[in-house]
Amino acid sequence: MCGIVGIVGNRPVAPLIVDALKRLEYRGYDSAGVATVEARELDRRRAEGKLVNLEQRLADQPLGGHIGIGHTRWATHGAPVEVNAHPHFSDNVAVVHNGIIENFRELRDELTAQGFSFSSQTDTESVAHLVASGLKAGLSPVEAAHAAIDRLRGAFALAIVFRGEDDLIVGARSGPPLAVGLGDGEMYLGSDAVALAPFTNRIVYLEDGDRAVLRRSGFNLTDADRKAVEREVKISVGSALLADKGNHRHFMLKEIYEQPEVIGHTLSHYVDFNERRLALRDLDGAPAGIDFAKLSRLTITACGTAYLAGMVGKYWFERLARLPVDIDVASEFRYREPPLSKDGMSLFISQSGETADTLAGLSYCRSEGQAIASIVNARESTMARESHSVFPTLAGPEIGVASTKAFTCQLSVLASLAIAAGVQRGYIDQATEERLVSELAEAPRYTNEALHIEEQIEALSHRLAGKKSVLYLGRDTNYPLAMEGALKLKELSYIHAEAYAAGELKHGPIALIDDEMPVVVIAPHDRIFEKTVSNMQEVAARGGQIILITDAKGAAEVGMDEAQVIVMPDVPEIITPIAYSLPIQLLAYHTAVHMGTDVDQPRNLAKSVTVE
Repeated sequence: MCGIVGIVGNRPVAPLIVDALKRLEYRGYDSAGVATVEARELDRRRAEGKLVNLEQRLADQPLGGHIGIGHTRWATHGAPVEVNAHPHFSDNVAVVHNGIIENFRELRDELTAQGFSFSSQTDTESVAHLVASGLKAGLSPVEAAHAAIDRLRGAFALAIVFRGEDDLIVGARSGPPLAVGLGDGEMYLGSDAVALAPFTNRIVYLEDGDRAVLRRSGFNLTDADRKAVEREVKISVGSALLADKGNHRHFMLKEIYEQPEVIGHTLSHYVDFNERRLALRDLDGAPAGIDFAKLSRLTITACGTAYLAGMVGKYWFERLARLPVDIDVASEFRYREPPLSKDGMSLFISQSGETADTLAGLSYCRSEGQAIASIVNARESTMARESHSVFPTLAGPEIGVASTKAFTCQLSVLASLAIAAGVQRGYIDQATEERLVSELAEAPRYTNEALHIEEQIEALSHRLAGKKSVLYLGRDTNYPLAMEGALKLKELSYIHAEAYAAGELKHGPIALIDDEMPVVVIAPHDRIFEKTVSNMQEVAARGGQIILITDAKGAAEVGMDEAQVIVMPDVPEIITPIAYSLPIQLLAYHTAVHMGTDVDQPRNLAKSVTVE
């Protein structure tokens, strides 16, 4: 989603703000801007498109000032054009904003009646005018900001500066994340620690409802009731997150290649490889306090790729632990209001830990008395803080908008949890546990071997480039993996793609098959391989262009000259979804590269969806 950076400093801040915003590019954006206060005057520069356009604007028309705010915008209200780019001005006020102001229309009508004119289509401009209205009524800048924030409904993070105030930034959080960075004679505000990493590693994360007043000498926090509060100062690892592509063409490819390492790191948090036993640990490394034997049902909720990881987890939990699992897309779950048993547990999956719909589902489950667990990559996220048990994925920062290593690390955690549940519930004996743990230990090696077929996948990707539609098929855990493959292709190449459980082919999708339709089939040689092959034969009989992802035994038995076969290592069943994620990622990646799309920042997409 959008990115916010603010600095109260002792040097020109515009170039510093732009550099910090670059660290938030992974969130997705379509315009950017900076506002500063210099000689008591407020000025700004804005530009459509990437930050390089804003840099050029600043080179042509520099901004001075030792205090300022900056923003990368992902359009929600209004087209991605310069007039809608942040910061937004009103008289003596500049505002940047992440999220959505739900009551902006009634505020707009009220402010128009007061004589304010609107130049943009955004909901944010109403915030600037609302603060300016408070100033006109005689309120101080801080009081005017508080009064305006009190009127807002929705999910938002704000940073506000004022004409004539060269030692003041007001920030507020109601949903989307916001953090204060502590410097030496300087203070910072940012959407996350990555943005503030060049300046400080001392971070204070605002809680929901918090408001911050920053000056060079320090800051103070109040809650939504304007009562003074204190939040813990944390030493962030953000300073280590200075992202670069290394030797890779894109961040996404770099992150695909990081998977063997980060999968190993993640598994090591949950498994004692020496003893070949599960050793589940919570966020702080202490033993996880979950007794799966006492659970009657598990409810999994997530969005996007995380939801598809949860679908794989459903197969694992039900098969290995005989634990019934419900799984829902968070945007549906939050409004469905399902009945939940008191002896159930709700598991939420999110890379950022800030996904708005997933957080809303979490709040509902807490109100229903559920035990709450989460799988997150951001340890200091809202979701982590509001869960009883937190299971981190040790993926590190993922810059590419399309999730790769976060997904396989989520699968690694889910596999570990499912095996632990099977042990606790008495469906997995010690010998089976040791075997499964030994197989998990092989995941880094098998994923590394999977990378060796990149050249073959790159050649096959040319068959997909330019196609109107692609069909993905799979059975069992390979069905949600097929859904993930279709999602990746859509995200990156903008080719329409759909996924089906292979057994559903005859129930409608077969009507789509002709000699122009590529069909990607994910089918390792397993107990249902023959069933999938019969579906492939139906595709071949109608001229479909088959791309089969299987292992050596599957390739030998398929007996279909029409199929283009990607041969994977012979992978143990428990880690098949993890290992087979890599070829579907690489296929989508190389198809997109061949088509010339923006792989790391696909159009219309954001990394962290912090509004509904």
